[in-house]
Amino acid sequence: MSKSMVIVESPAKARTIGKYLGKQFTVKACAGHIKDLPKKVLGVDVENDFRPTYRIISGKERIVRDLKKAAAKSEAIFLAADPDREGEAICQHLAEELDPNNSRRIHRVLFNEITKNAVIEAFRSPSAINQDKVAAQQARRILDRLVGYKVSPLLWQKVRRGLSAGRVQSVALRLIVDRETEIRDFVSEEYWNFLAKLRGQGPPPFSARAVKLDGKKFQVANQEEADRLLEQLRAGRFVVSDVRRKERKRNPVPPFVTSSLQQEASRKLRFSVRRTMIVAQRLYEGIELGDQGSVGLITYMRTDSNRVSNTALQEAREYIGDSYGQKYLPPRPRTFKAKKGAQDAHEAIRPTSVALHPSQLKEFLDRDEHRLYDLIWKRFLASQMNPAIFDQTEIDVEAPRTLFRAVGSILRFDGFLKVYQEGRDDVDPEADSEGEGSVLPAVRKGEVLEVDAILPEQKFTQPPPRYTEATLVKALEEKGIGRPSTYSQIISVIQDREYVQRQEGRFVPTETGEVVSELLVQNFEEIFDYDYTAKLEKDLDEIERGHENWVKALRSFYAEFSRELEKAQHSMTNLKREEKPAGFACDKCGSEMVIKWGRFGRFVACSNYPKCKNTMQLPRDEETEENDKPEAQTEPCEKCGREMVLKKGRYGEFLACSGYPDCKNTRKLLQVNGKAEVVKDKLLDEKCPQCGSQLAVKRGRFGEFVACSNYPECKFIKREKTGVHCPDCETGEIVEKKSRRGKLFYGCNRYPNCKFVLWKKPVPESCPECGAPYLLERYTKKEGLVFLCGANECEFKRIAEPVGAEAGQ
Repeated sequence: MSKSMVIVESPAKARTIGKYLGKQFTVKACAGHIKDLPKKVLGVDVENDFRPTYRIISGKERIVRDLKKAAAKSEAIFLAADPDREGEAICQHLAEELDPNNSRRIHRVLFNEITKNAVIEAFRSPSAINQDKVAAQQARRILDRLVGYKVSPLLWQKVRRGLSAGRVQSVALRLIVDRETEIRDFVSEEYWNFLAKLRGQGPPPFSARAVKLDGKKFQVANQEEADRLLEQLRAGRFVVSDVRRKERKRNPVPPFVTSSLQQEASRKLRFSVRRTMIVAQRLYEGIELGDQGSVGLITYMRTDSNRVSNTALQEAREYIGDSYGQKYLPPRPRTFKAKKGAQDAHEAIRPTSVALHPSQLKEFLDRDEHRLYDLIWKRFLASQMNPAIFDQTEIDVEAPRTLFRAVGSILRFDGFLKVYQEGRDDVDPEADSEGEGSVLPAVRKGEVLEVDAILPEQKFTQPPPRYTEATLVKALEEKGIGRPSTYSQIISVIQDREYVQRQEGRFVPTETGEVVSELLVQNFEEIFDYDYTAKLEKDLDEIERGHENWVKALRSFYAEFSRELEKAQHSMTNLKREEKPAGFACDKCGSEMVIKWGRFGRFVACSNYPKCKNTMQLPRDEETEENDKPEAQTEPCEKCGREMVLKKGRYGEFLACSGYPDCKNTRKLLQVNGKAEVVKDKLLDEKCPQCGSQLAVKRGRFGEFVACSNYPECKFIKREKTGVHCPDCETGEIVEKKSRRGKLFYGCNRYPNCKFVLWKKPVPESCPECGAPYLLERYTKKEGLVFLCGANECEFKRIAEPVGAEAGQ
């Protein structure tokens, strides 16, 4: 009897499913999509109901051939791609290639988790390919193709070759550019906070913050007002006006959906969105667990639903009761309200079995897999536990013109916090944390308090923070731009195109990114509008539900798009031809210098080109007025006397001698109060051990360091010594170093002859237990400063300075 064939996307998924199905099934992998629109032509017949032309993806021909051979020998074909739009489209294309005559041998199987029960149940009740999902995916693909192929050539013509536009990616770029504009336009304003250090009749002393002034929200705008209020407060009494005590509950958060998993993995694990989805895919498809073979550890990771199956809820409740006790178990299973617009097609992201504790799986998982599984397991279990309970006290204190308030909150019952606590983005240090962990004294209404100190603090309002991956995903989700399954690709594309770059974990638009975004928004007001992009996503959802025709939706889009496209072809600024006066003359021929656009952004060039080819770099945001140029630009070179000119390098603007390459003198620039100033080297009374020149304090990419003042002729850099001899070569010494990304590490000073390195600081003290020549220094929030042995088999550890020691606790 012929075997039935099962087709999935990846070999890992094939191994896991094959183990459950037995020998009567042959399981093969198609490696994702097998067909797509052609690369070099539009591939969409706009005049004929947007009919797409699909072709076998280059490199997939052999896979399709092999699948066709196997299909010819099989009595039935089961398509088991992922249960989403992309998976449905993969199944449709496989069906077209493997069964073009529609002989009804094709079956679609769907499962939310790759476990034996789920897989067997899916094969007992196969279904047909969902044509509504196929239509939704096809509509999205055509929308993206139309925008990319129609708008990108405009950018090639007007800006430079190689640029491209995307229907959703360009809107995500707009978010980052708009935020950067907000930051630049932000005007900081002065304000003052007042904190009172108070003491009641009983311990402990406590702090209260000013919340009202003259019966209104506390606002002190300048030093003069602050001094006047401080004088009045010092002359007055502080009296307790109200004491409120109450019980406060904090409920657990729902189990993960795709977007919340991406955000939390970014906050807690420092994972990129792409890294999170890659690791989650591996956990979903199956991990080898010794004798158990390949096991799918989590449910499907592309979902926007908080729903959990009754079986999983019951298992979680039994585990909580058995492991933590009945006091942690609510009387009924917790359910969570679905977000507006959620498709609810799949369950939330959860472990396939809570019995598979993260500690039991550690030996089978790599570090990334274990950390992400641990996060998912804890979040799911916590979502079904009782709330945490706090005893909260609020004390209002009346003072001259001012109401002060102190909040104390003590954890009485940890509840779900025993397992998990959610991370937070861009936490305001002044935000009310509800006084968690702080104890307030027992005071009574009308009690006069002693004042230990009144502390006014000058502050300045801050601009909104740049987006991190977590906050960008949050913003995309809130605005309805894209879908959680596409966020990874969106973020990758805008970085790969060099429209944005990451600085200290936050997105900053490049000059090219800002120019592209500005041109697209100016000339395609509707297409790249936030609300319109969100509306298109809703239209795709309606197509998937079978409530809207995909051709009708594309016609509506294309009518507006074609109008804006035609207008943009005539009105979009041609930066290639644009020239603006720079406001000063060429120092070589006397002609006017102009600002132009080139491959690497704006630059200044002589208007007498090509007779005069003089050019210079233009600092970002440089205006045409000559007096706006950094004063440092006119300083002469201290080595050869020639003019220092402003240039742009990999890490920003810097000054370089105009006599390069004969003179290679350079100077870094530092922005001080909006002006560019030269970073001067501070000479030290210490000689360079290599050339005898003076050592100097220099400023680099990662802060100050000490090096030879005769750079670049001498490249000596002084390293901080640890006093530990290198255990590898026994002649060198371990010194402090920094990696290319600024991370501190310790290595032998005989590098590259000796490549010994450590990530923890070595201490010149031998281990009292095993005799190792040095100990390692580590600081943790829980234990404080700790010395431990670096030898593999030795577990020696000594707490040198416990947490709170500096505060006298």
